[in-house]
Amino acid sequence: MQDYKAEFIEFLVRCGVLTFGDFTTKSGRKTPYFVNTGNYRMGAQLGKLGEFYAQAITDNVGKDFDNLYGPAYKGIPLAVTTSIALSNKFDHDISVTYNRKEAKDHGEGGSLIGHKYKGDEKVVIIEDVVTAGTSVRESMEILAASNKPNVTALVVSVDRMERGTTDLSAIDQIKKDFGINTFAIVTVLEIIEYLHNRPVDGKVLIDDEMKKNMEAYLAQYGAAK
Repeated sequence: MQDYKAEFIEFLVRCGVLTFGDFTTKSGRKTPYFVNTGNYRMGAQLGKLGEFYAQAITDNVGKDFDNLYGPAYKGIPLAVTTSIALSNKFDHDISVTYNRKEAKDHGEGGSLIGHKYKGDEKVVIIEDVVTAGTSVRESMEILAASNKPNVTALVVSVDRMERGTTDLSAIDQIKKDFGINTFAIVTVLEIIEYLHNRPVDGKVLIDDEMKKNMEAYLAQYGAAK
């Protein structure tokens, strides 16, 4: 496992984004862990988060893209902080675009803010966690109606590796349907591997029992490979 992945897992825990216990997902599934990216709330956390995304994008895409698209609402700060990290740490200065939930009917109008697409851009969509892929499909429709830039990749923070609307995971289904590269900073299997019986700030979060519960959850809801 790359060092930045291990660091990101501990970062998720320390920010209170990755928690363990008894939860119910939006789809009604009972899950032993939960990822709540709404718990990033400090400037230093957001700055560091952008660096993790930037590293993952650089590892998986390189510099062969020139725009980050952040879907409203959570994708907006992700696109901004990641673009700053790409510029500062990787000398890759790119444009940023994000959308309004409702189109503006005055001033410059439209639903997109930031870079206006001409059609020749290579775009990476940035999201927090993709469950069913609905927001990504909405983003693809928005971009298709905005001069059809070339969407090359989708990046998320954590891949839960569970079935979406088919036997595939949500991000694998997106990859299949749209022919784009899809990847996460870390997967749930990497989280289990790294945190199993490993303390973070003196506390073990995934002991043998929690590991068993998480593996049972994946056995029930896990996506096809």
